[in-house]
Amino acid sequence: MALSDLELPEGLELRRDERGLALAGDGMELRGDFAHLLPRLRQDRLHRELLVRAARVRGVEAPTAVDATAGLGEDALLLAAAGFEVTLCERDPVIAALLADALARVQEDERLAEVAGRMQLVEGDAKETLASLDEAPDVVFLDPMFPERRRRASTNKKLQLFQRLERPCEDEEALMAAALAARPRKVVVKRPLKGPYLAGVKPSSSLAGKVVRYDVIVPPQNPA
Repeated sequence: MALSDLELPEGLELRRDERGLALAGDGMELRGDFAHLLPRLRQDRLHRELLVRAARVRGVEAPTAVDATAGLGEDALLLAAAGFEVTLCERDPVIAALLADALARVQEDERLAEVAGRMQLVEGDAKETLASLDEAPDVVFLDPMFPERRRRASTNKKLQLFQRLERPCEDEEALMAAALAARPRKVVVKRPLKGPYLAGVKPSSSLAGKVVRYDVIVPPQNPA
């Protein structure tokens, strides 16, 4: 789909300049940018990342992951830097366009090109992508937006631009069911620290930080 065909909420527009594609509105800009994550990709720090620890699988040299709620791809980048081949699913066409632009630009950054080469974007409903996989992924990662996080006064203003596009998860049960039906070794769910379990599914274990929690669901037939 051409950028000119994308539908945007009133007051928002897409702009392209020498720094790439950006979503603009309310005097702010939001663009995909992976370079600011470089400090977190250092090997002495990367493997302490809660997401990387939660997603780790034993005995797999080239693990695969599906980031079913990719957003601007920052979590997927952490997984790719940790050695995962990552399929990124993004349902919102505007966010997908921002992510595609960021991925194209990072291919030209020698510091990140190798990592970005392990990331593949699929635009569309993650439930359909998960159902069409030829092989079971090692990990399915879920970080759906949900209504309780929206419009808080403390929310980062640029994140508010993002939230004007991305809808909260409308059917948590269907998303979780699709993740489990893909037969991964584990499903990793990112939640606010005190947020409820996604779709009410109790995790096998959890890793908690200061503001977020990673719930790890290991299907009984797929020991991690």
